[in-house]
Amino acid sequence: PVEPLSSFSQILILDPFTTKLFSSCCKMSDLMSEKITIVEDLYKSREPVPEMKAIYLMTPTAKCVDAFIADFKLKPKYKAAYVYFTDYCPDDLFNNMKLYCAKHIRVCKEISISFLPQEAQVFTCDNPGAFRSIYSPHSQDKRKTLETLADQLVTLCATLDEYPGVRYKKDTNMENAKCLAELVDEKLSKYYEMDDSGKKKGKTQAQLLILERGFDPVSPILHELTYQAMAYDLIAIESDTYKYKSKDGSEKEALLNEEDMLWVKLRHMHIAEVSEQIRKLVKEISANKKEPDGKVQSSKTVHLNLTEDCMNYFQKNVEKLCKAEQDLAVGSDVDGVKVKDPMRTLLPVLLHPYSIHDKIRAVLLYIFSLSGTSLPENLSKLIQHVKIEDEREYIENWKELGVPIISTPNRRDRSHEEKYNLSRWTPVIKDVMEDAVENKLDTREWPHQSECPTAWNGSGAVSARQKHKASSQDDRRSGSRLIIFVIGGISHSEMRCAYEVTQAVKSCEVIIGSSHIVTPTSLLEDIKALSKGPMETFTIDERSNA
Repeated sequence: PVEPLSSFSQILILDPFTTKLFSSCCKMSDLMSEKITIVEDLYKSREPVPEMKAIYLMTPTAKCVDAFIADFKLKPKYKAAYVYFTDYCPDDLFNNMKLYCAKHIRVCKEISISFLPQEAQVFTCDNPGAFRSIYSPHSQDKRKTLETLADQLVTLCATLDEYPGVRYKKDTNMENAKCLAELVDEKLSKYYEMDDSGKKKGKTQAQLLILERGFDPVSPILHELTYQAMAYDLIAIESDTYKYKSKDGSEKEALLNEEDMLWVKLRHMHIAEVSEQIRKLVKEISANKKEPDGKVQSSKTVHLNLTEDCMNYFQKNVEKLCKAEQDLAVGSDVDGVKVKDPMRTLLPVLLHPYSIHDKIRAVLLYIFSLSGTSLPENLSKLIQHVKIEDEREYIENWKELGVPIISTPNRRDRSHEEKYNLSRWTPVIKDVMEDAVENKLDTREWPHQSECPTAWNGSGAVSARQKHKASSQDDRRSGSRLIIFVIGGISHSEMRCAYEVTQAVKSCEVIIGSSHIVTPTSLLEDIKALSKGPMETFTIDERSNA
């Protein structure tokens, strides 16, 4: 018989991934109410507490299982072990545990949650290294990485209780989306055959679309002027933590997450609107010096500082850059006049003392706008102009993403939708979301790996392109789900699109995810590193905001 977890206090032992998972879902106070008094790191050396029971929440890897076995093999550290894996545990690891620790294990369960909920409608696989594994010509673990991503996607679907139809973006240069779609579909059908209740689950009214980073190289490179995207691009925010100096000169830090209601309210707004909102808040702060809710006050102060930081960068450099970037990306100027000679738009940027990264971003947008430069010598001239002869990889390595420096898709004109001149570009993913919701995706371009039970139309007669008032989270749960997965990173502007389309349609919730979240800088560094050989001492810096 399974011994229940008693009412006595317990230890919770986590690995690095489950630590992130926990902190994204609950607070220490939630654990205390479940009688968990100590939280420990699986990999660190820990003092034995033989009178306590230990709950292990861990990923089913050899490293985790070895650390677990070490806790019990010679002298048990704890009274008993309750083991929960985030995913299916391979037989060899399970048998090892049984061999050495059988009599100490009271529970061993797989709970199927090996993805990170990043925000209400955004998830990641917490794997920035996947970029290199999938796109580096020297990679030796591409297939294994795609397998792992597929497993993680299955646990996402299981957590949402969805068995979606799977489609992928067809690409003549790249096979990753097709390969991942096949893997996910195969693993989903296995997963739903082995249902606990013994019933086989049928397809639900959900769609999963899989596509690769190369489908839209423009969005993650542009300077974005919505608050969240702008902050993550311009300010050094790591692990979603913003560090700033308070008025008295002391160092402060704040976590930008769903707990901060003001952040949730402001993060998708254009910086001009945010500044307007903040002005009102400043008045409130000075009027309410004695406001009882300190948490709300400090949140206002955080965003006052962060907005100021963003605006300083904007006024110094970004405003001028944005005009050139938008003209190159959209292919026409503010008045809708076609940009006939993109080089005339690019040159002033190259001649101005902007940072190397900013110049590289502009050069890339120029190349993308031409669907690739026509001659190798033109590319060399550009590279000389930016003075990055020794770092040509920033530009040339885009070919590894199947972006043949580069052909851009035909896009619908949205210039009339955008009221800010420096924000005329709309991420391509928004077109994809809207077409999917309205059941308008071309089957030749988006083959079905497997279909949903009926012709999927999330929106009924409602167009995703109409402007509707923003809906609250609760009045939209009646419809179907659209899950989008981008191999190789998503940008903050693409995350925003999931919320915008959901709010416009109401009857369909759009959820977007990727291996990790990219900023323009992190993406450029990853691109540059693709051509490094496997033997070179090379580490992708642990970018925790991924």
